[in-house]
Amino acid sequence: MKYLCTVWIEEAVLNGLSKHDAETLVADSLAYDEELKRSGHFIAANALEPVNTATSIRVRNGKASTTDGPFVETKEQLGGFVLIEARDLNEAIQLASKIPPARVGGIEVRPVRELK
Repeated sequence: MKYLCTVWIEEAVLNGLSKHDAETLVADSLAYDEELKRSGHFIAANALEPVNTATSIRVRNGKASTTDGPFVETKEQLGGFVLIEARDLNEAIQLASKIPPARVGGIEVRPVRELK
């Protein structure tokens, strides 16, 4: 089953990391992606640009409207994702707990609903 592991982080915390700590976090994240690839769990992963680059779209009564920024106000922002294959939620949680940005933010694990 596929699980989407979304990375939630306060941009201020991320931006407050020293250059060394930020580079270590990126290197650790890329290394963990490689570990997931070797084990056959990796499907896709990417970091996202800062929240101020986001555009939210809503369609009401057939009319689309756009708003700059994230769609909700939260303390933490969506910073990236890792899409994995796992046999069940327990394995997905175990794999997600090793995603390096969890050290400075949080990871939400959610099963992917296959639409047919």
